[in-house]
Amino acid sequence: VRDEKGVKMSKTLGNVIDPLDMIDEYGADAVRFTMSSMASIGGTLKLSTERVEGYRNFGTKLWNAVSFAQYNECNPDPDFDPAAAKLPLNKWMIGEAAKALETYDAALKAYRFNDAASAAYVFVRGTLCDRYLEFTKPTFFSDDSAAIKETRATMAWIIDQSLILLHPMMPFITEELWGIIAERDNMLVHQDWPEYGAELVDKDAEREMDWVISLVDSIRSARAEVNVPAGAKIPMLQQQLDDKGRQAWANNEALIKRLARIETLSEVADLPQGAVTIAVEGGVFALPLADIIDVSAEKDRLSKTIGKLEKELGGLRGRLNNPKFVESAPEAVVAESRENLAVKEAEADKLKAALARLAEMG
Repeated sequence: VRDEKGVKMSKTLGNVIDPLDMIDEYGADAVRFTMSSMASIGGTLKLSTERVEGYRNFGTKLWNAVSFAQYNECNPDPDFDPAAAKLPLNKWMIGEAAKALETYDAALKAYRFNDAASAAYVFVRGTLCDRYLEFTKPTFFSDDSAAIKETRATMAWIIDQSLILLHPMMPFITEELWGIIAERDNMLVHQDWPEYGAELVDKDAEREMDWVISLVDSIRSARAEVNVPAGAKIPMLQQQLDDKGRQAWANNEALIKRLARIETLSEVADLPQGAVTIAVEGGVFALPLADIIDVSAEKDRLSKTIGKLEKELGGLRGRLNNPKFVESAPEAVVAESRENLAVKEAEADKLKAALARLAEMG
């Protein structure tokens, strides 16, 4: 275990991280999950307080997910059969849980605890908290009692599976939440390990929700690139769409409109000047933004930002291309410069893509 720059800890350097201090400040679960997530076979653990703090925040995210489920009356149903779910959204989420469990089990059997931790984190933080919780809101706000009932039962089941998955690495918060959610016959530590798997993966539901996620992410990205106000609801145009796309839109219209901040959808034969195109599998959408943003001002703003960034990139490249710097500078400084270069290059690519979008608009 070394410090965040890979330097051996010593009192002389003042870079010692005491795990007991970390436990006092961030909790035992955050420290345990941090160590698990970094425990690659034969690897060096580069420990930092920021990383431990991040996993403490992950625990908070889990707690908030449980609170959301309780607020929407998602209580565990002993008769719930995940294989019997009917809504594409719920079938997709159940399939994601099954895939996460398979990845987790395989990682533990190979003693790759970091891969197991990654599988749990990606599923709980990325799929559950960042996707599914948001995706269920239109259903909970609807008048469809059957859909609400199924989604409540699915949400409760998913939350329970998340707690089971995280328990070996985060035993305290998961045990606490297990008891808070409902009265149980067993403590979580005594719960049987799940045995479901690929049979719960519905390929049609997976394909449909992947399409929805791709569309929402593309719309959000396009809005952000050309600086559309985050809260503004905007119209969208549909130029072409195949049957699968139409079905996916019909099944998830409320969800897409809510998450992408879309006000209306109109079908058109030709796209107007000043529309940003959004391509998805089987279809083309567009955002008519010419009257919503100042295209000329946005072009100027992006051009200036890109120019400033290119100067910074030139300095970084010059430094890293200098053999004297690479050979004489501390390894940590060289590594930091390379990381900084990669980050700024990615940022420049995004800005150039945004400028290209604006160029399409005239």
